Amino acid sequence: MASFNEIINSGKPVLVDFYADWCGPCKMMAPILKQVADNMDGIRVIKVDVDKNGEAAVRYGVRNVPTLMLFQNGKIKWQGAGVLQADQIEQIIKTKSLI
Repeated sequence: MASFNEIINSGKPVLVDFYADWCGPCKMMAPILKQVADNMDGIRVIKVDVDKNGEAAVRYGVRNVPTLMLFQNGKIKWQGAGVLQADQIEQIIKTKSLI
């Protein structure tokens, strides 16, 4: 299994969902992110539990959950917090990444 760093350093855009199991809005994001992954070829969506991966949350300055970050080639192309709709996320991915 690839490490977090290997995944975000690939040329493929990666949408990272920093979440927590106890977070209600995070639970609302799960079907939205599945829809984005299903609708968009060339994007990878991964989830990072901030309670189990606090080091990653600190490293990327995650203060609120859910926080979404779009990585490509190891660089943050976009980040935002809160619940977004699938069409909003898809538009961000199209404008901020190389797909």
